[in-house]
Amino acid sequence: MNILIYGLVFLGSLLVDIVPLIGPPAWTVMVFFQVRYQLDIWIVLIVGVIGSTIGRYFYSLYVPVFSKRFIKKEKNEDLHFIGKKLSSKSWKIHLFVFLYTLIPMPSTPLFTAAGVARIKAIYIIPAFFAGKFISDAVMVITGDYVVTNIENIGHSFLSWKTVLGTTLGVLLICFFLFVDWRKLLIEKKFRIHFNIWKKNLPPV
Repeated sequence: MNILIYGLVFLGSLLVDIVPLIGPPAWTVMVFFQVRYQLDIWIVLIVGVIGSTIGRYFYSLYVPVFSKRFIKKEKNEDLHFIGKKLSSKSWKIHLFVFLYTLIPMPSTPLFTAAGVARIKAIYIIPAFFAGKFISDAVMVITGDYVVTNIENIGHSFLSWKTVLGTTLGVLLICFFLFVDWRKLLIEKKFRIHFNIWKKNLPPV
């Protein structure tokens, strides 16, 4: 029975992190099943973080398809430019990804940026896994301590922390997409372009 429940932890963590929207974080899935079925916290963490990491990896693979279909060619080239810049300093990317996943922020902007800029997700997965395991461990252990019944879990999905994290995540994605990165990195001038979407979309 527990094997099936651990499988649901994996599947739930994978699904919330593979969708192209900023939704509930994977740790809420882990806390839900851990509290509801009194599972082993460390197994829940290992299974959940693996599912979350795989979900983010697949997410980063199909984001470029969205970018190519809906975003103008000029903006795609701009995003590829920053991707090459970042890829040339790999240890800094790993450090940034690790530190980013330690704070309670959605990882959707991180993998959206990596995917659109064509940064190979496999390069940042180890740092993401390490940081996410630590941050999710804190959240799951804390959740196990404070949650006394299943209703508390439901309330956490609409807590002010979730709303704030979602809002900040959306703002980060907008910042990444609308900034003229060539202008900023080459000429040291900050410029924002909102007209990045294709007017005539290709047929499905």
